[in-house]
Amino acid sequence: MDRAQVDAKIRELAAPFNKKGVAITEETTFANDLEFDSLTVMDFVAEIEDEFDIIISMNQQAEIENYGQLVDAVTKLQAD
Repeated sequence: MDRAQVDAKIRELAAPFNKKGVAITEETTFANDLEFDSLTVMDFVAEIEDEFDIIISMNQQAEIENYGQLVDAVTKLQAD
C-alpha cells in the first residue's frame, strides 16, 4: 500500500472517533484538534494495528502528534 492508500484507510478508521466532524489535515493533532482522550487513542490505535497487521509501540505512539506523522509511521511499518 502506498501512502495515499494508507491515508485513505486511516481516514475511514478515524471517522467513527471524530465525534465533532473536524476536517482532518496533515497537521491535525489528536489531543487538541480531535480531542481524543487516552482511551480513544488506545481504541483508535488498536483499529489501525488490526487493519494493517502492524504493532505501533508505545514509544512510537508518544512521538506521533499529528495525523501526517501517523500516516507516515503506518506506511513505514507496513513496508517493513
